[in-house]
Amino acid sequence: MSFGQQGGPQSQWDPWTPHSQQPWNGGTDETPDWAALAEASETRNKRRRLLFIGGGALATVAIGAAVAVAVVSANDSNSASNNPASGVPATGDVPGETTGPAPSFEPTSAPPPLDPKDFISSKAKDTAPLGAQILFPGTQLTAAGTVYKKGATDDTKSCSAVTKGGLPKILTANDCTRFMRVSYVKDGIAATVGVAVFDTAAQATKVAGQVNTKTDIVRSLSGKGIKDFCTSSVCLSTVNAYGRYAYFTVNGFTDGTDVTKKDTSVFQVSDNLKAFTRDQIHKRGEVQASAAANE
Repeated sequence: MSFGQQGGPQSQWDPWTPHSQQPWNGGTDETPDWAALAEASETRNKRRRLLFIGGGALATVAIGAAVAVAVVSANDSNSASNNPASGVPATGDVPGETTGPAPSFEPTSAPPPLDPKDFISSKAKDTAPLGAQILFPGTQLTAAGTVYKKGATDDTKSCSAVTKGGLPKILTANDCTRFMRVSYVKDGIAATVGVAVFDTAAQATKVAGQVNTKTDIVRSLSGKGIKDFCTSSVCLSTVNAYGRYAYFTVNGFTDGTDVTKKDTSVFQVSDNLKAFTRDQIHKRGEVQASAAANE
């Protein structure tokens, strides 16, 4: 004898629905339907596995998102560290920085140039080749726009032989070692330049201070187009010293006329030749100073 539901469909047991009635077989012994129970258990297990898989997938997505955020944050941090204007403390706030005065250094400068006069003031330094043709080269010279024709030259170690008056004695007393002469002529005015050589500048300076230009003079040098002059007439005589050299001039007319204070042309010749001679001596010093500086 079986029982059925009156007035409606037979109720079904849903294991996921609370308070639903489990189905039992219609037998009189009320034995559970083990097949139905097994099927329901399998269904629950499948749903549980699906929940686990879904949860794992969500966890994986969450972990991936977290990693991405970390990478972006790291990149932002690196960008900030590479940007000197971003998050970097001011100089005074940097650990280990000092704000004391800047270091100072001794000023440096190039050594002063060598003085040419030093090289023509002593025999030890003045070692360049020397001679009348070296000191007075060429066949003419131009001074103050005036061209002077060069005549004869002379070079001797006997200083007294080419001077007169009291000059031979003065030169000998101060150990003159060499005397060079050269003559020039222009418009009837002739001049002889004489250069006495000493070992030291002190000797040359002393000689220049002892000479009386009226009586202690250099002998005029004729030849090579210049006839005798200043042998008996009154002439203009001068003396100067530069370095270890004392230099003299004797200037006069080639026709034997005496020189007077009104003969400015003779004085101009004397001034031009004195300046030229000093310049030539100075150039010797410049050449030797330059060579020494480049060694």
